[in-house]
Amino acid sequence: MLDERFPGLRRRGFLAATGAASLGALALTGCGSSDDSSGAGAGDGKPKQGGRLRAAFAGGGASETLDPHLANLFADVARAKALFDKLADYGADLSAQPRLAEKWESNKTLDRWQVTLRKATFHDGKPVTAKDVLYSYRRIADPKQAFRAKASLEPIDLDASRATSETGIEFVLKRPTAELPNILAAFGAYIVPDGAIEFDRKPIGSGPFRFVSFAPGRSAVFRRYDEYWEGAPHLDELEIVVANEESARVNALLGGQVEYAHELNPTTGRAHEGKGQIEIVRLQGSAMQGFAMKTDRPPFDDKRVRQAFFLIADRQELVDGALSGAGEIGNDLFGKGYEYYADGLPQREQDLDKARALLKQAGAEKLKVGLDTSAVAAGFTEAASIFRDQAAKAGVTIDVKMGSKDTYWADILDSGSLCCYRSGAMPIEAHISQRLLTDSSTNATKWQHKDFDALYQQAQSTRDKTERAAVYERMQRRLYSEGGFLIWGFADWILGTANKVKGVEKNAPANSLDWARFDKVWLA
Repeated sequence: MLDERFPGLRRRGFLAATGAASLGALALTGCGSSDDSSGAGAGDGKPKQGGRLRAAFAGGGASETLDPHLANLFADVARAKALFDKLADYGADLSAQPRLAEKWESNKTLDRWQVTLRKATFHDGKPVTAKDVLYSYRRIADPKQAFRAKASLEPIDLDASRATSETGIEFVLKRPTAELPNILAAFGAYIVPDGAIEFDRKPIGSGPFRFVSFAPGRSAVFRRYDEYWEGAPHLDELEIVVANEESARVNALLGGQVEYAHELNPTTGRAHEGKGQIEIVRLQGSAMQGFAMKTDRPPFDDKRVRQAFFLIADRQELVDGALSGAGEIGNDLFGKGYEYYADGLPQREQDLDKARALLKQAGAEKLKVGLDTSAVAAGFTEAASIFRDQAAKAGVTIDVKMGSKDTYWADILDSGSLCCYRSGAMPIEAHISQRLLTDSSTNATKWQHKDFDALYQQAQSTRDKTERAAVYERMQRRLYSEGGFLIWGFADWILGTANKVKGVEKNAPANSLDWARFDKVWLA
C-alpha cells in the first residue's frame, strides 16, 4: 500500500488530490538528445537498463481515471502517455511530429487527408489499425460526452471518414483544413483499441509501458512493454504517485522516496539548484500565467471592465512576486514565442488613471469582485494577493477566495467571474479550438462569438501560411483588445530529480512530446 511505504508523506498531504492544470497544458516535446538532457554528462551518457522510477505528481483524488480521453491534469497526461499513443504529438517548437501516424498528405483542396499508420501493436499483441483510430476519434466526438479533444476534432467528418486499408485512413474534412497534423496531435486525442470502454481495471494501449495496478488518487504502476514500436523503455517499471502538496513532493525527493518530482516552486528551485543534493530542471517559459475573466456575466460582460483590468495589472510585479522572477511578462495573449503569435502588438503596461476612467464609463467606479484562487499551482495565491493590492489602487475591491485543490480546475470552469488560471504549452491553434470557440469544452472565459468562430474556420481553411498568419493575428488583436484572459506572465516549469536520474529532456515544454517522457529516462 502506498501509505504504508510513504508514512511521512501521508501526513503531509502526499495522498491528497489537487489539480495540475489541465488548462493549460504545458507542452514538452522534441526528441531528446544527450546535449539537452538532464545528467547526460561524461560517464552517464549511455542508458542503463532496469530499475523502477517513482515520479510524484499532483493528482485529482479518488475520481481519477486512466481513460486517456478524460486526461485533464498533468498527472493524467503522464499516465496516459505511458500507456497510450497519439497519431502525432507536439515537438519542442510545438510543431506536429509523427507518432502512430507514419505520414500524412492532403489533396489540393485540403478537404481530404490520407494518413498512413506505422507498424505498432497494442499490449495484447494486436496491431494498431485504422479501425482503432476511427473508433477512438468517434468516441471522443460523441456528443453525449465531454472529452477534452472533442473541439479539436470538430473539423473532421467522422461519419464520412473511412479506413482505406488496415493501416490507411482517409479523413474527410467538413471544410478545407490546412493544419490537420495539429488536430492529430491534439491534447487528449489518444488511440485506444476498437470497442474499449473500460480503462481503470486493465487498460490496453500501444504506449511504452503496460498496466500493472492503479489506485485512484494514490498510485499507478506500469511495466516496460518490450515490443513498443519506438523501442522498449530503459526502465523496468514506472510508478506515478500522487503528492498534492509541493512540500510533500520535495520531501519525498530529498528523502529518496521518489526519484522525480513534478512542478516545483521557484523558491524551491533556487534553494536546491547547483547544491548537488538533487537536480533542478528548468523548462523555460513553459507555463502561461494569468487571470480568467468570464465575459458572459457581470462585471466582465462589459468589455470596458475587462479593459480596465488589463490596465490595472503590473506584470513585472506579478512575475517578480508570484514567480520569484522565474519567468517573463505576458501581453494578454497566449503562446509567446510560438508560431502565429502576434508579437507586433505594443506591450501593455499599468495605467491606473485610464483604468479608473474605463470603470467610471462602465458605471463600476466602486467595483467589488471575487477572485478564485487555490494553492493548486505555484504562484496562484501570491498572484491573487498581489493583484488585489494593485486593483485597490484603481478603486477596485477584490475578495480573494481560496478554493479546494481537489476540485479547483473543475469548479472554475463555470462558477465565479474571475479566477487564477494557467496553461501549459500548446499551439495557438489548439488554445483557440479548446478554449475560445463557442463549443469549446474548457472555455474558462466564456468567450463565445460566432464571428470569432468563423475567423478560426477561415484560418484553418487557408492554405497559404502567410495569409493564415494574418487571420490568426486579426483574432489575437481582438483578444488583446477585449478578450477574457489577462495573461500577465510565462513561468519557467521546474522539475526535480534524483542525481541518478538521466535522460530527462530539458528542451521540452510541459505537455509536449518529451515532457514526462519516462520511456527515455534511465537510472544511472
